[in-house]
Amino acid sequence: MGLLTNLKDSITRVTDRLFSESDPKRIGIYGPPNAGKTTLANRIARDWTGDAIGPESHIPHETRRARRKENVEIERNGQSVTIDIVDTPGVTTKVDYKEFLDHDLEKEDAVRRSREATEGVAEAMHWLREDVDGVIYVLDSTKDPFTQVNTMLIGIIESQDLPVLIFANKTDLDESNVGRIENAFPQHETVPLSALEGDNMDEVYDKVAEYFG
Repeated sequence: MGLLTNLKDSITRVTDRLFSESDPKRIGIYGPPNAGKTTLANRIARDWTGDAIGPESHIPHETRRARRKENVEIERNGQSVTIDIVDTPGVTTKVDYKEFLDHDLEKEDAVRRSREATEGVAEAMHWLREDVDGVIYVLDSTKDPFTQVNTMLIGIIESQDLPVLIFANKTDLDESNVGRIENAFPQHETVPLSALEGDNMDEVYDKVAEYFG
């Protein structure tokens, strides 16, 4: 009886692994507010499904709840990968309602948004701990990378041993400096792009298929 039980358990583990390998990989798009995460998520979703994920805005913390686009199939160089894109709220240490006042919002709306954004950061961390198979970390290449990185986020990524691609976004702007990001994270591959303009998206898709396929 014991041998039969062990055999059933072994078959179940193998079957579960086979099914999990064929399931879409859940790829979380993380980064600071206004780095271009939703712009990138929408670009990927439109290119491969024709539909966007969510609204884009110059106001920080426009994405205050994780949004998911399922079964995005990317085919590159004979290789195919199916992913679920998870567009997460911008991760920051503190959300101050005064940030929103600078964008002509009334105080009541600003306070509400700051509360929702704080809850969104907690949700993003939960996704990272529980339900993400890989990470795309989007950074603004016009800014100092060390001011954009959340140490708690990095700690969770490392503890989970998740595959990571770093995307240096906004290369269409004159102030862009991709080298600063490459030097800050030599242990990870950095891919330059402009999600807004669609620059270098071929390499983006090549790397997504390579890393998460």
